[in-house]
Parts: sequence; structure tokens; C-alpha cells
Amino acid sequence: MIKKISVEDLVPGMYVHDLNCGWMEHPFLTNTFLVDGRARIAKIRSLGIKELYIDTERGLDLSHARTVEEVEGTLQQQMETIAEEREDIARFVEPIRGSIKAEAPRARKLHTETNQVIQNLMQSVRMGAQIEIDRMMPLTESMIDSILANQSAMLPLTALKRHDTYTFEHSVSSCALMIAFARKLGMSREIIRDLALGALMHDIGKARIPNSILNKPGSLTSSEFTHMKLHATHGVEILEKAPNVSAISVQVTAQHHERYDGSGYPKRLKGDEISIYGKMSSIVDVYDAISSNRVYHRGLRPSEAMKKMLEWSEFHFDPKLVHSFIRAIGIYPAGSLVRLESGRLAVVRDQNEGDLLHPVVTVIYHTHKMQYLPPEQIDLASGVDRVISYEDFSKWKIDPLPWLPA
Repeated sequence: MIKKISVEDLVPGMYVHDLNCGWMEHPFLTNTFLVDGRARIAKIRSLGIKELYIDTERGLDLSHARTVEEVEGTLQQQMETIAEEREDIARFVEPIRGSIKAEAPRARKLHTETNQVIQNLMQSVRMGAQIEIDRMMPLTESMIDSILANQSAMLPLTALKRHDTYTFEHSVSSCALMIAFARKLGMSREIIRDLALGALMHDIGKARIPNSILNKPGSLTSSEFTHMKLHATHGVEILEKAPNVSAISVQVTAQHHERYDGSGYPKRLKGDEISIYGKMSSIVDVYDAISSNRVYHRGLRPSEAMKKMLEWSEFHFDPKLVHSFIRAIGIYPAGSLVRLESGRLAVVRDQNEGDLLHPVVTVIYHTHKMQYLPPEQIDLASGVDRVISYEDFSKWKIDPLPWLPA
């Protein structure tokens, strides 16, 4: 049985099933292992891990600990409550201006172009060149225009990452997510632009990390882990030498690995010592990281990643901002696969911003008949059907690419 426990209750003889720190490059060989002594426990605590999952069939039990099923049930209830919440403060949120069909071609073109520009930029920095922010401005403005027109055309593309170009693609995905997040918070165009640039640049310090560490297809050693953590500091140094970089963009880069409970790096900032832009950056960075396929782990489904962000907000992220992020992206993010009460599978196409529990979907498959259906778009706010669960494309051997906006 898999149970969730506090790290304070961890003792030798327990078997760790999941360290519950999916965003972290930790120095353990795997996420699963037998706790063989107090030194191992001390190492786990030093990483800032507060809660983890144990396997009671492979190690000692803790009778009062909650099962993973109980935890999942609570998180799902919380997600649905968040979807129905209103923001604490009345904010101006620019309305969606266009349809997915109209925006999809521009979104795909921008996604490809921006990935190439960031790849070239990081390669130039690796060779010692200085960043030219002015070159980034037109693409950044276009990314903002696309997200503000209809974010559901761009955001599903953030799942398209290759192992060998992950660092560049992660930067572009983070930019798109940050724009959608800032829009939900009602921030001004000027601040959104600075946040978008900061998100594009947030991992620029990795240009100073050896490729042998950056692209290692497995867990890092303690020494490599320490070296990798320097990228945030390197990023600040690079940006501060470049002209026309705002303080907001620098904060996004400097603080994207800080954690709300003070367990992050490089400065172990805590609570409101972290700027709101740094807090937003940490949320966006982790969400995209854990929902992406990497050489050494399979990414979580967007819906599962959202639940993890909510779970971790108890310690590591600002809870109010996590709630806002969930409302910004949706509890059924665009591009997700869901099962409907009718037994059909559908891909989430768009959000109903005032009714996140009932998105617009495209029905594609019948689970009872085990066959594809003629694609049919349904607005679930009409009441004709409803979502009952999240699903995995791979489970049903469905290729998600044909169902992305085009």
C-alpha cells in the first residue's frame, strides 16, 4: 500500500516510493529506495522535502498515514472548489479576443520561431556573447498577442518537447504559461512583457553549465547537483550585464528556484522575501518541468501536474498564487484527454473562463465500443455530458498530436 507521510515520521526500514519532489535535481540514484539509516533521512531533510510517499509492502508501515487514494480524493475536491472560486480582488482581465481556429496557425509558427531563437541565443551566450534583448522584443510581443487572443491555441503546444532540446523548449513554454498567468492576475501589458522576457531568459545561466551535466540521462551526483544549482546565479550575472533588462525580468531569473518555505536556492528566500514575480516564476517553471517528458522520467499529464502543484503549495509555493495559476490554465488544461459520463473520450479544446468545470471538448473515442468516433465539438456548459475523470493518451494508444490546435 502506498501512503503519504511527513518526513518527520520517516525512520530506517521504511521504503520510499516517491520523494515527492518532481521538480528537483536531487542526488539520489532513484526516487525509490529502502531507508537504510539516519544519514539518508538527514539528506532527504536537507533537500527541503517535507512529505513523501512510502510503500508499506516493501518496508515499515505507519498506521495513521493517509493512503495515496485518500490524498488524491482530497486534491480532486480541492481542485473543483478552486475552479468555482472567484478571485479575492477584482481585477481587470483582458477578454479572449479570437477563436482557436483563427489563432492556431500564428501560435504554431511563433512556437517554432521562438524555440529556434532561444536555442541560438543560448548557444551564443555559451560562446561568450552578450544577450541582445532588443532582438527578443518582437517575438515576445507576438507571443503576448497570441496568448491574449486565445491562449488555448498556444498552451497545448507546450507539451511538444524533444529530449535533446528540452532546455530551449522549456523556456518558450514557461514564457507562454507566464503570459497566461499574468493575464489572469490582471497585470499591465508592460509588466506582462517584462515577465515574458524573464521567463524566456530564466534558464539562460544553463549556458554556463557543462553539457555533460545539463544533458545527463540520469540522476546527478552531489557535486553535479551543486554545480547545476549555480545556473540561477549565472543567469543573473548574464542579464545584469545586458542592456535594457528590467528588474522584473531579473527577479524571474534570480528567484525561479526559491521556495515559499525557504527550502529553495540560491538565497533560501522565504515567504514575502520572494517577489511576486519570483513566486510566479517558480510555479510556472515547476509545472512545465513536471509535465514534460525527459530522458530520465515521463512527464505527468497536465491534470496530474496541476494536482501536484496544489499538493506542494502547502509548503513550497504561495497557495493563493497556485490557486490563481490553476484558474488561469484550467483544471482540465487545453490539450488534456478526459473521460465523459457517456463513456466517450474527449480532448479539451478550450476553457469556459467563468465555468472551468465544463470546458469545450472534442469527442474522439468511445471506451465501451473501443472505437474512434467522428470528431464532435461539445460545449459541456450546455449540460449534454460531463467530465468524470482525467485520462492518459498512452493508455488508449491515442496519438495526441493530431488533436492539437491547427
